[in-house]
Amino acid sequence: MMEQRQRIPYQSDLSNEQWEIIKPHLPTTQTNSGRKRIHPYREILNAIFYLLCSGCAWRLLPHDFPPWKTVYHYFRVWRNDGVWECINAALRTDQRVACGRKSEPSAAILDSQSVKTTETPGTRGYDAAKKVKGRKRHILVDTIGLLLIVVVHAANIQDRDGAKLVLEQVKGKFSRLELIWADAGYSGQLIDWVNYVCGWILQIVKRSDDIKGFQILPRRWVVERTFGWLGRYRRLSKDYEGLTESSQAFIYAAMIHIM
Repeated sequence: MMEQRQRIPYQSDLSNEQWEIIKPHLPTTQTNSGRKRIHPYREILNAIFYLLCSGCAWRLLPHDFPPWKTVYHYFRVWRNDGVWECINAALRTDQRVACGRKSEPSAAILDSQSVKTTETPGTRGYDAAKKVKGRKRHILVDTIGLLLIVVVHAANIQDRDGAKLVLEQVKGKFSRLELIWADAGYSGQLIDWVNYVCGWILQIVKRSDDIKGFQILPRRWVVERTFGWLGRYRRLSKDYEGLTESSQAFIYAAMIHIM
């Protein structure tokens, strides 16, 4: 394997300390049987994080990174193998323990964000409430704001139905989870569904009608802050991906970079 090329670092690059933290969680096996890997994983990750932060297209990656086809290949392989989710889970556990919390959460916050899509073909729909044609990013975060799961789906799917897509995947993964907070868009029959199917309590945090203008709502501000963190990554300003699986992988990658 070739040694890492010396170049002027980008602001999105991993530091030596960050690389040592993430390195143990990367696959050690070859992705192509019979073909030796020549580009360091650290440079592959740096290229993906550069693309996330800058919002550039794959073909516009700077030439001092590995070839864009190579970078995209590893992004796709790690997406298909669930590597992004695994790294996110490992770093999230480390962060929680470092903050003096249990490794798994007992409570979480649920919310969605509608974003526009581009001319790239793929799943999409029209969110009449937000007047957005595109997709929804449905996320569940812990009380620190760290990502537990993300599901990307068409924007025309209502929050109550989208929540079921999220919670069905979470069921059985977090043994301590008991309580989920959400906004009024998730009220109604979903509360009983969550209790019956998942065994959790879905608590609705409502906005007071007596207060005008901006209002910080208990618990709900945590997930809004997470969306704010993700908003710093220009690749996520719209949904440019053909597959919702790629959209989800980029959100996991962004959270990995944040942590």
